[in-house]
Amino acid sequence: MLVVMKKTATQKNVECVKEKIISLGFSFQEIKGSTITVVIVIGNKGKIGSEQFLYFEGVENAISISKPYLLVSKDLKEKTIVNFGDEKIGDEKIILIAGPCSVENKNQIFSIAEEIKNYGINFLRGGAFKPRTSPYSFQGLKNDAISLLKEVKEKFKMKLVTEVMDVETLPLISEVADCLQIGARNMQNYSLLEAIGKIKIPVLLKRGFSATIDELLMSAEYILKGGNENVILCERGIRTFETATRNTLDLNAIPVLKKLTHLPVIVDPSHGIGIWDAVLPMSLAAIACGADGLIIETHNDPMNALSDGYQSIKPNKLKTLIDKLKLLAPIVDRKF
Repeated sequence: MLVVMKKTATQKNVECVKEKIISLGFSFQEIKGSTITVVIVIGNKGKIGSEQFLYFEGVENAISISKPYLLVSKDLKEKTIVNFGDEKIGDEKIILIAGPCSVENKNQIFSIAEEIKNYGINFLRGGAFKPRTSPYSFQGLKNDAISLLKEVKEKFKMKLVTEVMDVETLPLISEVADCLQIGARNMQNYSLLEAIGKIKIPVLLKRGFSATIDELLMSAEYILKGGNENVILCERGIRTFETATRNTLDLNAIPVLKKLTHLPVIVDPSHGIGIWDAVLPMSLAAIACGADGLIIETHNDPMNALSDGYQSIKPNKLKTLIDKLKLLAPIVDRKF
C-alpha cells in the first residue's frame, strides 16, 4: 500500500502515519519526492484497508497496489512530464533526440549538431563512454568527448543526452548532461540505478535486450525509490530468434507501458531494427502506437562511423521524418 501525503503535509503528519503502520505490525519506507511524500507499507498482504489512513491529517490518498512496482505504477499518478526548461517530454508534443552513437572528433559532433539544430531538434545525443560487446571495439573518447560535448552544447544551446556506464564516471558526466542515458547493458546495474536515484538529473532508461516489461519497470522503480522522479523509459528492441534485423523492436511494449506506468515512453528505432533505411518507417510506427518521442542515431558519414554506422541515418534524412511526423501527429492526437 502507498500512503500519499498532501503537498501541505508536515513532518508531524508523516510521523503519525508511520506510527500507525508500526502499530499494525508492518514496517514502512518513506519516499520524499520533489513535491510530495509517499509512505510505503511493507509486508502488506491485504490486511490493511485504505480507510485506516484516509482520516489522518495530511493524507491525500491511500492506494492498495498488488504490482511489485509501486512508484512507477499508474495507480500512483496519471502522467509524469519531464521538464528540461523550455522543453518537455511526456506531454502532447513529440520529441526528437538525434546525434551519433559516439563522439569521434570535434568536426563530426559540431557539424551534426549544427545540422540537426537547423531542423528544429533541441536534443543532442552523443556517447563519450561506450560499452561495447567486444573489448577491441571503439570505446569512446571518454574524457575528451566530455569536453567536446560541453563545447557543442554551449555553442548550439541544445539539451545533451549522453550515456553513463558506472558510478565512478557519474559525477563527471552529470556536470555536462541534461539527461543521463542508461543503456540496455546497464538496465539492471542496481548500484548505478541507486546512485542516479539520488540526483535530480532526468534519466533515459533503456530496456535491456532480454528484459521483460516488468523488469524494465522494476529498474525504473530503483531510481524513483531514490527520489529521482524524472525518468523516461525507452524501448530499443529485444533479442529474439530473428536474425534478419539487429533486434526485434517490440512496439507491443508501448501501449502496454502506457497502461501500466505514468512515466513517458520513447522509442529507439535505430537499435531496434539496426538497418538505416528501416529507421523512418519504424519511427512512424512508434509514434502511431503512442510513443512520446524518438531517439535516433544520426551521423554525417555513416560508412566511416566508428560505431553503429549501418543503423545511423544522415542528418538530412531527419527532414523527411519531420515532414511525415507533422502529417501523422494530428491523426494520433499529438503535436509536432
